[in-house]
Amino acid sequence: MNVTDGASARTIPPPALGGDTPRPVRRRLRVITVIATFGGLLFGYDTGVINGALPYMKDDLGLTPFTEGLVTSSLLLGAALGAVAGGKLSDARGRRRNILVLAVLFFFGALGASLAPSTEVMILARFVLGLAVGGASVSVPVYLAEISPAEWRGGLVTRNELMIVSGQLLAFSSNAVLAGLGGESGGIWRWMLVLATVPAVVLWFGMLVMPESPRWLAAQGRFKDAFDVLKQVRSQQRAEAELSEVSALAVKDEQEKIGGWQDLRSTPWIRRLMWVGFGIAVVQQITGVNTIMYYGTQILTDAGFAADSALTANIANGVISVLATFVGIWLLGRTNRRPMLMAGQVGTTTALLLIGVFSMALPAGDGRAYAVLAMTVTFLAFQQGAISPVTWLMLSELFPMRMRAFGMGVAAVILWLTNFAIGLVFPSMVAGLGVSGTFFLFVAFGLLALAFVKRYVPETKGRTLEALETELKQRYS
Repeated sequence: MNVTDGASARTIPPPALGGDTPRPVRRRLRVITVIATFGGLLFGYDTGVINGALPYMKDDLGLTPFTEGLVTSSLLLGAALGAVAGGKLSDARGRRRNILVLAVLFFFGALGASLAPSTEVMILARFVLGLAVGGASVSVPVYLAEISPAEWRGGLVTRNELMIVSGQLLAFSSNAVLAGLGGESGGIWRWMLVLATVPAVVLWFGMLVMPESPRWLAAQGRFKDAFDVLKQVRSQQRAEAELSEVSALAVKDEQEKIGGWQDLRSTPWIRRLMWVGFGIAVVQQITGVNTIMYYGTQILTDAGFAADSALTANIANGVISVLATFVGIWLLGRTNRRPMLMAGQVGTTTALLLIGVFSMALPAGDGRAYAVLAMTVTFLAFQQGAISPVTWLMLSELFPMRMRAFGMGVAAVILWLTNFAIGLVFPSMVAGLGVSGTFFLFVAFGLLALAFVKRYVPETKGRTLEALETELKQRYS
């Protein structure tokens, strides 16, 4: 089954920013996006901070290579559970309310990790943080997708990816600064971890005054409330037209009882669509991106950098991630999702191949260290500029309205479990296969991912969510 762009697909030409949209409406959309994406900032900070904190907590907590992997990957295991639970709760209780709960989990998870007296408490606190990260990975993109105009959806949803990589850059930078100020003093890692409580507070207070998703309100039969929200983020005429389309589909979905596990088992087109979502989730992770985000400092140390220099050099990975995401947001407004995903796969696979070659062929020293750094930067340029933003955007678009967050949550479980498995075994893989052998294995995965995207992934750009649902139902039935 080869699903490429259909010539008959109904698309919406993106107008210039502003178009027929009043200035107060544009300003309101931007405020909503900034506040909601603090969930992405926390996602990025809490996944990236462990990169620099691990070397300093080893002695304090007595970590072994195995428990080091557990501390890192317990967040990812929590994220897998948080994704599916958060998706289900988001569909049942609302996107906004779910994000408020996640802000509380972010706060207490970060506080618990920073105060952890033992490895067991640290693993538990990181698991709680993972619940929040997984829930945010689903709820925030769906919330933004459902509140955005169709032609702005790509740009606004991928602002969340920008905040994720900004959170990682903030983690890398604060780690380097705190390490420089604290040196080898005990407990410096606790300050690295506790900083995440600040954006958690901002997210909670900010979401208190944000509106609920109009599409979720319509799915609950609350059409007047949905219209009131649409008037905040659309012109009057467009709000009326969009409410008509959303309401008609909500009624149809209610009649067909779309909305849970039963639909995944008994509705063929949703089941096929879910497998595509699973594939996209796996594609994003088997590039090995999070081995660089979690173990980047250690990779650079093995390549030849001193410990302090590796922490500083690792900031380059964070900087390029942010810059590449800006480029990715720009490209999403001008190119289709599917070819962008394929281009990202080609770039990351090539960079991984060269990391393996340089690690094997070059002698230890500055030459190999800077060659590996150059390739990790190149890898992240393609990953964060193409693969990651397209992944989260497409997962927020693919599924039917009444089960959008649930469907994305189930796909995100696959993503986080893949992430968990890679994060857990990566130190052992490097110990057993070496850096070169490990990255050559990721190259093989990358080639399989490219073949999957080419054959199975549909195009989603330019449709309203309602038009896209109708198109995908026809295509996969």
